[in-house]
Amino acid sequence: MKFLLDMGLAQSTARFLRQQGHDAVHLREQGLQCLVDDLIIDKARAEKRVALTHDLDFGRIMALSGQQLPSVITFRLSDMRPVVVNQQLMVILLRFSEYLLAGALVSVTDRGIRVRQLPVHRECE
Repeated sequence: MKFLLDMGLAQSTARFLRQQGHDAVHLREQGLQCLVDDLIIDKARAEKRVALTHDLDFGRIMALSGQQLPSVITFRLSDMRPVVVNQQLMVILLRFSEYLLAGALVSVTDRGIRVRQLPVHRECE
């Protein structure tokens, strides 16, 4: 699987994913640490990568876009050390890879993992 890591996550997580056989890049590795959220989503979509972030705006951008890809994994943990994030990533990849490939918003908190398929359909008011 291919991943694009935002600035809220450690570069060591990108290295960890590469060690697991994935294609992972961190924005800082490409000199794109100041890239705005919409352009990060566009980059992930163009490169067919799952976006990994700590930023809640990514999920909102995808929900409002009506598009199916890219998938976004948002980490909102009280302990964001790479070892903790990497453990959660392994669980996600074991349990939810098919959702990520199809298009999903995955939210990781201390309370658990929530998966919502993309595109997000709104109920009529």
